[in-house]
Amino acid sequence: MPTLRILLAEPRGFCAGVDRAIQIVELALAKYGAPVYVRHEIVHNQYVVEDLRSKGAIFVEELDEIPDTEAPVIFSAHGVEKAVPVEASRRNFFYIDATCPLVSKVHIEAEKLYENGYKIILIGHAGHPEVIGTMGQLPKDTVTLVETIEDADNLVFSENEQISYITQTTLSVDDTASIVDHLTKKFPAIKAPAKEDICYATTNRQQAVKQIANECDCLLVVGAPNSSNSCRLVEVAERAGAKSAYLVQSATDIPWAKLDKVSTLGVTAGASAPEILVDEIIASLGEKFQTAIEHVTTAKENIAFKIPRQLTDTV
Repeated sequence: MPTLRILLAEPRGFCAGVDRAIQIVELALAKYGAPVYVRHEIVHNQYVVEDLRSKGAIFVEELDEIPDTEAPVIFSAHGVEKAVPVEASRRNFFYIDATCPLVSKVHIEAEKLYENGYKIILIGHAGHPEVIGTMGQLPKDTVTLVETIEDADNLVFSENEQISYITQTTLSVDDTASIVDHLTKKFPAIKAPAKEDICYATTNRQQAVKQIANECDCLLVVGAPNSSNSCRLVEVAERAGAKSAYLVQSATDIPWAKLDKVSTLGVTAGASAPEILVDEIIASLGEKFQTAIEHVTTAKENIAFKIPRQLTDTV
């Protein structure tokens, strides 16, 4: 049996916002019983979604898919446009907001900037639920989305306009820094967030990958294709020196043919990927290789977010 050295990146997997969002659904099911409706995937991971579905959660994309009901309606961790709770109230839904507090921070920031007369640039990925939710905090066409340096190049503002930027929480730290640098050179007076918008978990997971990447013949990122932070980890791994990097949703996705000549394999997980998927992948690797696992820790995380008041008596 061939030998495989596995570098297991830490921190990896669930962040505080994801853990809180999943707890909210589970506590709502425990307190109110099934069904509990969830608008959009509570977090971007199919294993998590299917597990909650098996317990009685019903996932929908829009509120109009929900019948008139007294059952709880939960908004996902990514955040929602302001129109969503307004519509929920109009239909007399009992709703619980599972938006990550760090996403809510960006929402509040955007509102304050708008109230103070700033033109707002949002650095993020078009179509991502978090971006839709953030832009939806303000009137239509008052936030300009920038995805690339080229987008930043094309921006035009008059000299007397106050300009600011905010960012999606799950971006590549390095890519975002490049765009911010470009914006700062183009608009020297641009206002930056008081505190970094990219969340601690995204930053920590990318830093952990950078620490091991140049030792890896291959690096596996456990996560979903629609998970922004997971996809960014693949990009970070490749740029930081991993000879190859792949996104895998579960052990069934392991690219065995690509591991034939691999002697050192990196493994990490995006912020919405449960540790059980990592365990299953490690176990599968152990069936084909004599594995030697090394834990590489670059940060310790002990952050936890409060559960909404509606559910605190179930904790």
